[in-house]
Amino acid sequence: MKIARVIGSVVSTIKYDIFQGAKLLLVQPLGLDLRPQGRVLLAADRLGAGVGELVLICQEGRSSRQILKLPDGPLGVSVMAIIDHLEVTAGGPQAPRWPGNQMIGPADD
Repeated sequence: MKIARVIGSVVSTIKYDIFQGAKLLLVQPLGLDLRPQGRVLLAADRLGAGVGELVLICQEGRSSRQILKLPDGPLGVSVMAIIDHLEVTAGGPQAPRWPGNQMIGPADD
């Protein structure tokens, strides 16, 4: 499982049947500091994530298919959750604010 930001979408009128009903998204994996980490990936999404949103992704082909309840097929990455709020507890890295003015770094006392 990794945190990622949706940075775009892919439109395809012809695709494998297992992708019917799923959106194809471009996602950028992120570190806990929300900085890009690694290559941009193509992910299948049935949750309705949009560009700019933070999501949890699964990068294991078999697990990705199980999450979306898909049969065997060419799927390597899937969106598992849309993140509403992210908070790094004390002792973790200082992270930027997201979304809006909500703090995701150590909580203020």
